[in-house]
Amino acid sequence: MLKKILLTLVIVIVAILIFAATKPDTYRVERSISISAPPEKPFALIDDFHHWDLWSPWAHLDPNVKVTYSGPSSGKGAVYAWEGNSKVGAGRMEILDDAPSSHVNIKLDFFKPMQGTSMTDFQLTPEGNGTRVTWVMSGDMNYVSKVMCVFSSMDKMIGKDFEKGLQKMKTQAEK
Repeated sequence: MLKKILLTLVIVIVAILIFAATKPDTYRVERSISISAPPEKPFALIDDFHHWDLWSPWAHLDPNVKVTYSGPSSGKGAVYAWEGNSKVGAGRMEILDDAPSSHVNIKLDFFKPMQGTSMTDFQLTPEGNGTRVTWVMSGDMNYVSKVMCVFSSMDKMIGKDFEKGLQKMKTQAEK
């Protein structure tokens, strides 16, 4: 009986590992919101990391997080680095490109709990008297990530955080 249970367990594990290998090599998570404010308002909240605490869904998960800023105060070359508890981990963001009131492209390096690099893009599109803000994160999926995504997708893991952050951004931009 024990041999049958162990054999079944091995078969299930092998099946999961094989299935994980078929997962895509990249991921993409996208959310957007309509904000009743001109593009300049949400752009200022995104392009200056000093304002991220006002809207980031992760900003207050660790009250003792250590944050450092370097480079210019905003725009291309601005850097935001953090080190915190297990909820926020450690990492670094750098603005690679921006265009006033149009878009901000950010390289996001995670150091803890897992290492990885993602690209984040914020697109701001005029929409009537307001702005449509679209937040996209994409990156490569290593094998460990693929195994994790057998049980949950990147979209399910961070999509709700994007929605929460965009809602907070909307509140701040519409003040």
